[in-house]
Amino acid sequence: MEYQDRIIDSSLLELSRELPALVVTGAKGVGKTETAKRLAKLVLDLDIDMAARALVSSKNDLQALRKRPILIDEWAREPISWDVVRRIVDEDSSPGHFILTGSASNTGLNIHSGAGRIVQIFMRPLSWEERKLCDSRISLQEMVDGEEYIGIYEKSDAEIIDYAHEIFASGFPGIRGYSDRGIKELLRGYVDTMLNKEFEELGIRVRKPGVLRSWLTAYAAASATTVSYAKILRAATPGEEKQPAEETTLVYRDALDRLYLTDRVDPWLPSSNTLTALGRSQKHYLVDPAIALSLLGYSTNSLITGGKTTDVGNSRDNSVLGRLFESLVASSLKVYTQKMGGQLYHFRSSDGRHEIDFIIEHEETLIALEVKLATQILKADVSQLNWLESKLDDTKRFVKVIVTVGSHAYRREDGVLVIPFALLRS
Repeated sequence: MEYQDRIIDSSLLELSRELPALVVTGAKGVGKTETAKRLAKLVLDLDIDMAARALVSSKNDLQALRKRPILIDEWAREPISWDVVRRIVDEDSSPGHFILTGSASNTGLNIHSGAGRIVQIFMRPLSWEERKLCDSRISLQEMVDGEEYIGIYEKSDAEIIDYAHEIFASGFPGIRGYSDRGIKELLRGYVDTMLNKEFEELGIRVRKPGVLRSWLTAYAAASATTVSYAKILRAATPGEEKQPAEETTLVYRDALDRLYLTDRVDPWLPSSNTLTALGRSQKHYLVDPAIALSLLGYSTNSLITGGKTTDVGNSRDNSVLGRLFESLVASSLKVYTQKMGGQLYHFRSSDGRHEIDFIIEHEETLIALEVKLATQILKADVSQLNWLESKLDDTKRFVKVIVTVGSHAYRREDGVLVIPFALLRS
């Protein structure tokens, strides 16, 4: 399979020329190994090579290897490898020694943090820009740099069916490109592996696998909301007289975090005293909306034609398509803001009267983005953006954006940029 260029490539190359050791983390299947292999001179695959496991357990043996950088793939298969690498770079901090990859966090392992020695880079599924489906011409980085896109009028050929299909097709490189039936079965197998094999390898005993799957399905239904974990639990086990203890579901949540299957968005809590009584809950997302779609049992066609809604948590759009379209946007925005060196948040007042889907904060610029499953934008659709602008002081530039499934990008008289999602890039 031909390698698909990733936005993270340039960052990895630059950092490998400056730092002694990097670790690329992320969910299984996002492409960590193939990306890291492009920089490595030697690959030690701990998933399948027992000799490699023995090698990375010995500081002297690993230090004796002269080809650098050395890729240690799935380092957590031999946890001592982390400390071995740390000790080597303690002695020699010149750049380009090691690249580690991992599909589970090191939480709970008896290892040194590696702070200041091993720098972590998170990798996500393919963003819209990386899928190369069209020429995405409107740049978030240019907005940060001061571009106002005055007089813009760009056209997108993407329609709502195309967005629905991309939710289904997944951002995992190894799943894309198959028939719809093949994609459906691959996603089902991916979820089964995560819930069975990977939980076991984390040392977590799942006494009721059905409850775990139901909980994850309820979490998928709660995508793009800030609903509490208690309500997700109730949705997962309706009608049961004796529900699992909340502590049990928190174990599930933490394990899914360690497998990088969840990718929540933190609340924006500005220091400005003009905004008070702010919501502090994270917004729920799975790392790829295709996983949510698979758990919920929908196809592209049923997503479009079924008019499916979900009652797990409240959002302004309770349709499954609306929530998963927002999840698709969130997944890409995470990739774009990482490249820019910014941070992605959501905004919500504690009473729920005011909310903005996403806030990108980058130095002296704020970009507020609302996601609308609509082709036409009305005055009511921009009211939250204009309200927030009226509450902010002038210490930072404020850019207002509506992300749509429409056909044209343009700038409204009130300064709001209306942008089809297919045209947005990093």
